[in-house]
Amino acid sequence: MSLLGSSLIAGGAAGFLATRPGASLETTAQLLALGKEALRLSWPAIVTWNLYNLGIFSVSWYRLSTALVGLKRIFFMPREDKKKCIEAYEFLQGMQKGMESGDGVGVVKTQTQDETEAVRAYYNVLNEVLAVADIEKLYIPPQLDEFKGLYDNQTLVEQFVLSELKLGDSAASSHLMDMGCGRGRISHHMAMQTKGRVSGYNIDPNQIDNAIEYAAQCGMSDKLKFQVGDHHKPLNYPDNTFDGAFSFQAVWPFFKKHELDACCKEMFRVMKPGARYACSEYLLTPHFDWQNEEHVELHRLFLPTLAATHSMYPADVCASLERAGFKIILSAPSKSEAWPLCEQKRDLIYGARRVIRFLTSLRLCPAWVEHMLHNLQLGGQAWTDAEKMKIADLNWRIVCEKPRK
Repeated sequence: MSLLGSSLIAGGAAGFLATRPGASLETTAQLLALGKEALRLSWPAIVTWNLYNLGIFSVSWYRLSTALVGLKRIFFMPREDKKKCIEAYEFLQGMQKGMESGDGVGVVKTQTQDETEAVRAYYNVLNEVLAVADIEKLYIPPQLDEFKGLYDNQTLVEQFVLSELKLGDSAASSHLMDMGCGRGRISHHMAMQTKGRVSGYNIDPNQIDNAIEYAAQCGMSDKLKFQVGDHHKPLNYPDNTFDGAFSFQAVWPFFKKHELDACCKEMFRVMKPGARYACSEYLLTPHFDWQNEEHVELHRLFLPTLAATHSMYPADVCASLERAGFKIILSAPSKSEAWPLCEQKRDLIYGARRVIRFLTSLRLCPAWVEHMLHNLQLGGQAWTDAEKMKIADLNWRIVCEKPRK
């Protein structure tokens, strides 16, 4: 019998016995406590099963088990981690309140180190929440094929980004850098496609541990290497290491404008002559206006949901890449919009909130989970509105190349 079935039967049986005539007060209390504990332990399975019945997941044991593991980790996560996550979200929201218009971009008066710590604390929990929502790669792709779901569209955009690196016959011997690798699932896909090696770094140690564990499970520890790293610090790689680099909504939303140059110089240092960088990254479009109150309000709502700290224009990023020595090959909007997939996930979160709200009313689920889902739903709707207005792009395309000597 499944854990879910056993727990529900145990909980129901305990509740039934506790209410039988003749049961002592002590016995009743013990049995009710037993029933509550059985239900408490089974709530992740209850949520996963309900989401499955809502049609959230495709028929994949891996995705269902990933969701269940994510829910268990969320529930049994140390109280301090949950507290830091909530404080981090409030910090990110507070940054938007202090944002001013200036020099064409938002200017905030917070310290980069504090911003970095907030992102780390937020992602420590958010990566589990998004894994439950079947967004384990931590990004929403453009909808390149309307007949396919989020995961398949992720695969399509990753293949496109890989093709922009122009590895050719050297793909199998290539060594690529995944900037902001998350759980390493994109690195895995790239290594499978090229038959070469991929090294990734990420700010969150828990995601790096997950990436290393997954590489071992897949028998690819020799091809995939991961380490904790920070965009704002020197990269822990020798000069001229990589044949190419890529990122997916993981780099440019975490810099103040004056900090871009240092990152681009590090990218230039670790890439080989002739190597290319290609990305699918969140950036504001030229249509975003800091003097427009509606634009700024939408930005205030959606930016914390992206777990981002800043918003750059493509021209700012490209200018820094050029100053570092790169040649810009392409800077263009995404090939398709992401908002249809965002709306799918918004509906998923709405369904999950109903289940979580019920479990919270029974005191079987912590209240902060429903609060986080509310924030994600609110921010997701703001993003959809912003993208429909063409003022922001989740998957702006940039391709650049380090000149050959």
